[in-house]
Amino acid sequence: MNPKLNNIPLLGKSVSFIAVILKGFGQIMLQENSITGLLFLIGIFYGSPAMGFAALLATLCGTGIAYLLKYDKAEINQGLYGFSAALVGVAVMLFLKPVFWAWMIVVIGAVLAAMLQHFFIKRKIPAFTLPFVLVTWLILLICNNFYTDLLATPTPAIEHISDSLSDGFKSFGQVIFQSSLLSGILFFLAVFISSPIATLYGLAAAIISAILSFYLSIPINEINLGLYGFNAVLCAIVFAGTQVKDGVWVLISLVLSLVVSLLMLKIGVTKLTFPFVLATWITLFLKNRLEKSKATP
Repeated sequence: MNPKLNNIPLLGKSVSFIAVILKGFGQIMLQENSITGLLFLIGIFYGSPAMGFAALLATLCGTGIAYLLKYDKAEINQGLYGFSAALVGVAVMLFLKPVFWAWMIVVIGAVLAAMLQHFFIKRKIPAFTLPFVLVTWLILLICNNFYTDLLATPTPAIEHISDSLSDGFKSFGQVIFQSSLLSGILFFLAVFISSPIATLYGLAAAIISAILSFYLSIPINEINLGLYGFNAVLCAIVFAGTQVKDGVWVLISLVLSLVVSLLMLKIGVTKLTFPFVLATWITLFLKNRLEKSKATP
């Protein structure tokens, strides 16, 4: 028998595994698309090679533990155990120094995020990126109180003049902690390949959020970096649709996410994507209640 033919099943499994890993990246913005995930990974590496390697390692660990614990294969193949893990990996490289123990934290955090994701999936709770938020908060809590030498020195933001469109693109970048305009545009195109309507809603939501933030006297440099638009992007992707009412739900969710962001800023809590999660939960609750009331005679 031709030895090359024997290698075909192995090659197929390898390609399938790579596709699952890339879908894990795509699911960061709710896209079950390998090409989208690949572009996300390229954008992360462009912004920071350390973040890129950490995101890749974390996604491998999150997906790997899902295989090891025999989670549902359909869920694994959708990339559902990779995206929160990937975000944990990038966050660790943002908040901590890239030393040996930080890489160990990436591995442990990725495994915890995947296990938390499974906990919510089994209970049919739409957790979105909540596992990433909870694990990252735990890491920051421990490091801030016991291992301060691991904390990275914050890099001061460079002041610059921007425009609304650039702010919108940068908001896409900030979903995965990338501040460069090029990464933001790449992420925008990555989502557009998978869902044009969700992408356009996301861009519009980010711009509206930036404008509202300006009138709420949020520092202009933070607005220009996309720091008050990325949660709006995620909200818009969730509720995007072709009907007018979809736009209304997008608007409600982005306003709620901005309110939550401001409240978290006031109490001094690192917001991450928690405003998106909470705003989406509230909006889904309101939407479901309205639909039930209309269905009741």
